[in-house]
Amino acid sequence: MQSDPALLASFLLLLPLVLPGQPQLVRNVLNSMDENGTFQCVVHLPNNSIFLQQMEQLQSTLQELIGKYEQELSRAKEYTHVIEDQDSQTLELSHMLESRNLGVTVSQYDNPAFNLLRLELEGAQELAAQLKANGGVSGATDLLHQLQNQVTNASLTLKLLVDSNRQSFHALREEVDILEGQLSECEREKEQEQSSRHPGPPLAPGSCAHGGLQKVSRPLVVKLNWRGLSSKAGAWGRDSAPSPASSLYWVAPLRADGRYFDYYRLHKSYGDLVLLKHYEQRKMGYGDGSGNTVYKNFMYFNYYDTREMVKVDLSSNNLVLRRPLPGATYNNRFPYAFAPWTDIDFAGDEKGLWVFYATEESKGNLVVSLLNDSTLEVEQTWYTSQYKPALSGAFMACGVLYALRSLSTRQEEIFYAYDTTTGQEHHLSILLDKMLETLHGINYCPWDHRLYVYNDGFLINYDLTFLTLKQKVPSSPMKRPSGALEPSKPIKFNKP
Repeated sequence: MQSDPALLASFLLLLPLVLPGQPQLVRNVLNSMDENGTFQCVVHLPNNSIFLQQMEQLQSTLQELIGKYEQELSRAKEYTHVIEDQDSQTLELSHMLESRNLGVTVSQYDNPAFNLLRLELEGAQELAAQLKANGGVSGATDLLHQLQNQVTNASLTLKLLVDSNRQSFHALREEVDILEGQLSECEREKEQEQSSRHPGPPLAPGSCAHGGLQKVSRPLVVKLNWRGLSSKAGAWGRDSAPSPASSLYWVAPLRADGRYFDYYRLHKSYGDLVLLKHYEQRKMGYGDGSGNTVYKNFMYFNYYDTREMVKVDLSSNNLVLRRPLPGATYNNRFPYAFAPWTDIDFAGDEKGLWVFYATEESKGNLVVSLLNDSTLEVEQTWYTSQYKPALSGAFMACGVLYALRSLSTRQEEIFYAYDTTTGQEHHLSILLDKMLETLHGINYCPWDHRLYVYNDGFLINYDLTFLTLKQKVPSSPMKRPSGALEPSKPIKFNKP
């Protein structure tokens, strides 16, 4: 039998007539159901006006309660429709996110409809509690208990919907942030791909009319160094001046201990280097590590067991100058990763002669100084945020420092750039394949825009590709780790 409010009212009205201790005033008539399913009963009422007034008052109270019950039941049905409308709420949220209004706070998504539902459910809970507290209608206890449970469940469902709405907003905002980052990276890669397909005119020798390093070619293995596999550490290359006086190639393998620099060879051409013809072998006898470079026909390197810089004239093999590098550590204090005795590393590019090192003051972070190539005096100094022993090497190109780190035994990444002109550092991701595990001397030649790398005894070079100015892709600023030193402004030392 269905629960009809009118039938419930009639049942509640008759409850006082069958309470214990009272005469039975209601008599059921057996087998008196008519064709419509209506039960027939006989009611004997006493001729008592007071009792009739109480009955009328009780009937009025019950009608009021039943009206409130029907009202709350109607509201519960409305809650169902509101819950079904959450799809449209989510769609509205998506439209707001598509409009890129990501600065919206979560509080703006506390929908007023949720607050209205919450207040109405609280009112329903209070009403159910009042009905349950009415001891005179004990026959409706189960119904009221069921109603109270339904209202409680509806409140919990509403809370879950609100929490889910907030969590969905946070999740969507995070996904949008990730997608925006991926989109930016895709746009950057697309621009780089387009620029590689249409590179424009070749870059002139010694020119800096470009937008920075774009990519590195696959390695070209020239040959094994003339000392053989025992000399895994060393350096080689060309004159790193923007307009060298000759096409000289130099090779400086270290002894088998990977530290002592005592001999080097000069080759007048690339063909002579490959065929080992027409070379000059020179004895040096006091170099330390593989940080050598050649600039304007002078070789620069670290003097053995000191922080001193050495300048040697390649025309005569004479040592023409020695000068200490202020504050630089030495004797394997802060070398490159996997390349011991590289505390002091020289480099040349279109802007001049440079030296890389670390100091105790920088806590081992890489320091870059521009040198006067005539006097070896430090003219300007920049401090980076990169720990030098974590790097596998570095080089300069057009006044920009590029740092490498090892990804595997067969691949490096140029991951960091520091522009000494602007004092800004940037994040990069340019992959560089290698033949063997460890890179030693890395030298850049502005004349042919190549890297000359000494790779565990083998002489290797790479072609560098730079972005033209109209295709320049801005690099993303690198986030500085906590505790890292801020890049300082250029420090100019006074000449004595």
